[in-house]
Amino acid sequence: MDRSSYPPLSLNNLADLYTTQGLIEKAEQHYRRSLEIWEHALGANHPDVAIVLNNLADLARSQGHYADAEPLYRRSLGIWESAFGPDHPNVATSLNNLAVLYVSQGQNSEAESLYMRSLAMRERVLGREHPSVGKSLKNLAALYQRTNRSKLAEDLLKRAREIDELVDHE
Repeated sequence: MDRSSYPPLSLNNLADLYTTQGLIEKAEQHYRRSLEIWEHALGANHPDVAIVLNNLADLARSQGHYADAEPLYRRSLGIWESAFGPDHPNVATSLNNLAVLYVSQGQNSEAESLYMRSLAMRERVLGREHPSVGKSLKNLAALYQRTNRSKLAEDLLKRAREIDELVDHE
């Protein structure tokens, strides 16, 4: 496909801007229009469609519309897995995002399982000292704090701090 027929990112980027400005209705309208254009131009299962689905899911989750967010996250996850395989960093990100949703709903055991899968995948694919591993460690630690498992949280946060220090020294 030549670039002249490739869908523009401007609608998605504008929706991102509206989200940060708190203009939720405008953001949702732009994400949905972006999704429509991308699906039409690239197909419903193209990896770029997963980006918009994830953004729309993040918006829904942030508004407490959990029932709307979950199928969007799951569809995004499915697209990444189909396009890149089960061990791609984008799959780990989708698992992480779905875990955040589950934490928001108090589904802590489901969230823990997804956080652990995301962490293991990031360690395997990106390396144990990658900043994304640190993010996974912090997310899992926050869940452990929330569920009164302070020692586990402390161990993860110490490791995350070590990664942060490595990154800061580069």
